[in-house]
Amino acid sequence: MAGIGSSNYWEDLRKQARQLENELDLKLVSFSKLCTSYSSSRDGRRGDTLDTTPLLNNSTQDRMFDTMSVEIEQLLAKLTGVNDKMAEYTNTPGTASLNAALMHTLQRHRDILQDYTHEFHKTKGNFLAIREREDLLGSVRKDIETYKTGSGVNNRRTELFLKEHEHLRNSDRLMDDTISIAMSTKENMTSQRGMLKSIHSRVNTLANRFPTINNLIQRINLRKRRDSLILGTVVGVCTILLLVYAFH
Repeated sequence: MAGIGSSNYWEDLRKQARQLENELDLKLVSFSKLCTSYSSSRDGRRGDTLDTTPLLNNSTQDRMFDTMSVEIEQLLAKLTGVNDKMAEYTNTPGTASLNAALMHTLQRHRDILQDYTHEFHKTKGNFLAIREREDLLGSVRKDIETYKTGSGVNNRRTELFLKEHEHLRNSDRLMDDTISIAMSTKENMTSQRGMLKSIHSRVNTLANRFPTINNLIQRINLRKRRDSLILGTVVGVCTILLLVYAFH
C-alpha cells in the first residue's frame, strides 16, 4: 500500500509539473507577442501629431508587461517547487529500483524549467531594452519639436536632421523585424528537430522491441528484390526471343 501511495504521489507531482509547463508555454507565447508588438505600436503612435497621440495604449502595454512578468515568475516559482519535491521523492527509501527512470524524468522537467526561465529572462530583457530605446528616441523627438515650435524657424539643417533621424528609426525597426523573423524561424526549427528526434527514438524503440518484425521486413525486402530480378530476366529473355523471331 505504501508503494501504491508513493507511486500516486509521484504521478501527482508529474501532473502538476506538466500542467505548469503548459501554462508557462502559453504565457511565454503571449509575452513574446506583446514584446514584439511593442516597438511597432510605439512607432505607429509616434507617427501621429503630439496633440493626437494616445497615451493610454502606452501605459496599457506597460501594465500588461508588468502583470504578465509577475504571473510568469509565479509559475516558474511553482514549477521549481514541484521539481524540488520530485527530487526529494527520488531520494526516499524504496525507490532505488526505479531511481534511473525517476532521475531521467526529473532531469527532463528540469531542462524544460531551465529553457522556460532562459526564454523569459531573454524576452524580458529585450522588452526593457526596446522600451528604454523608444523612450530615448521619443525624448529626442520631443526636444526637436519643442525647439522648432519655440524658435519658429524651419531651417534646412533641422529638416536634414529630422530626415536622418527618420532614416535611422526605420533602419532600426527593419532590423528588429528581421531579428524577430530569425527568432521565430529558429524556434520552429528547434520544435521540428525535437519532433524528428522523438519519432526516430520511437522507431528505434519499436525495432528493438520487435526484432522478429524487423527480420521479417528484411526478408520481405530481399524477396521483393529477388522477384524483381527474376521478372526482369524473364522479360529480357522474352524480348530477345521476340526480336530473334521477328528478324527470322
